[in-house]
Amino acid sequence: EHLSYCSDDGQLYDLLPIPQTWEAVQYVARRIRRTQDILERRIAVENASYYVAAPIAEMGEGEFIRAVVEEADCLLHLDVNNVYVNSVNHGFDAAAFLRDLPGNRIVYIHTAGHFRVADGLIVDTHGADVIDPVWQLLEQAYRTFGVFPTLLERDFNIPPLQELAAEVGRIARLQRVYQD
Repeated sequence: EHLSYCSDDGQLYDLLPIPQTWEAVQYVARRIRRTQDILERRIAVENASYYVAAPIAEMGEGEFIRAVVEEADCLLHLDVNNVYVNSVNHGFDAAAFLRDLPGNRIVYIHTAGHFRVADGLIVDTHGADVIDPVWQLLEQAYRTFGVFPTLLERDFNIPPLQELAAEVGRIARLQRVYQD
């Protein structure tokens, strides 16, 4: 599940950032631990893309993610495109953000394309080719944390199989370079 608000009295259709507070860390971690207890296994939460700033931010997003996964004793599903999207939309250094994540908790990676709405605003659509800065973040993740199973997300604007295979092939080549 994405580490975000996704429901209220009903399902929300956009992922909204959770307040980055210690109180929110404890609340979210309790819910994750309860889910893990029911499932009798650890789960991985995914860093979300978001388009508005967290309503309250007593800590940075990376610190918030680290605190949640440690407090909940859960795993991290790293979406490198979401890191890139947020870095553009909220003006931070994506590479530095990535380095600050708890690499010992990462178990799975997503990469994807997005849509540029305007300068300084992009939307995580999974409907376009992966761009070079996102490939560079994926490579940095492998170099920094090791190789993990990685999914190329493509939900619409599906190109011919040969083009998809080329992107998947690029993931495989990067994995071979950084395989232990």
